[in-house]
Amino acid sequence: MLYPAIEPYRHGMLETGDGHQVYWELCGNPQGKPAVFLHGGPGSGCSPVHRQLFDPRRYNVLLFDQRGCGRSTPHASLDNNTTWHLVADIERLRTEVMGADQWLVFGGSWGSTLALAYAEAHPGHVSELVVRGIFTLRRAEVQWFYQEGASWLFPDHWEEYLAPIPEAERGDLVAAYRKRLTSDDPAEQLRAAKAWSKWEDSTITLLPSPRHQQSHAADRAALAFARIENHYFTHAGFMEEGQLIRDAHKLRGIPGTIVQGRYDACTPARSAWDLHRAWPEAEFHLVPDAGHAFDEPGTLARLIAATDAYAKR
Repeated sequence: MLYPAIEPYRHGMLETGDGHQVYWELCGNPQGKPAVFLHGGPGSGCSPVHRQLFDPRRYNVLLFDQRGCGRSTPHASLDNNTTWHLVADIERLRTEVMGADQWLVFGGSWGSTLALAYAEAHPGHVSELVVRGIFTLRRAEVQWFYQEGASWLFPDHWEEYLAPIPEAERGDLVAAYRKRLTSDDPAEQLRAAKAWSKWEDSTITLLPSPRHQQSHAADRAALAFARIENHYFTHAGFMEEGQLIRDAHKLRGIPGTIVQGRYDACTPARSAWDLHRAWPEAEFHLVPDAGHAFDEPGTLARLIAATDAYAKR
């Protein structure tokens, strides 16, 4: 079960110096174990429910909205917005806001990508690593969900995803969506953003979930989510192909937990298995009755068990 809802005891904006203001908040016990939560997308932003993954008596948790989304500004901006800009933001938040030498890093979906990138770049500052719904942004992973693969499981929702794109442009759907999401026509941007966002929101859980299907229903949320996500996928996450699995040896020595839904259609279990093989020291949980969402019961139970266990270290 989630911990009770809480409010931040402190919040602010990180001035990046290159045009972005990044919203951050601190929750829980100011003297507790330091942790950072990395949200998904990229482009989703944090939600109050994410605070509830940590025991507020034992953790001091920093949550932040990554560049261009949530409460960060400018909204939906793609300028100076790469994986490595975000990794640098995390480091500044650690030193300037949290003031900790090490902290637990927690990330799911795209948050797992960012958590792995950060941990591989700064292993000495990661006390523990908890990742779920593993996504390493290899070309095959993007192709599976946005070109062909998941389309065979959800042909009804796939038709809606295809609808804004003329048949002649469907050979590269990420590129076709980029053309529209970066269009000078705000109405065209929004039409594409809604279709892109609805595809993911409709396939995120093992069983249909009306709440999840409305995750990015608001125009503002859909636009940031679709524009930023497509931007990262267009540029392969600003990483070399296979980089995160290749460099997983850098995680050795970091206590870790990997949690993956068996029937995750967004980020299939193959990537979690590849990470497990490359980082065998981490606990590995393949949840037999879960999709991609973090709050499906089997997944949530393992995530809470992990944060509870690491609070004792």
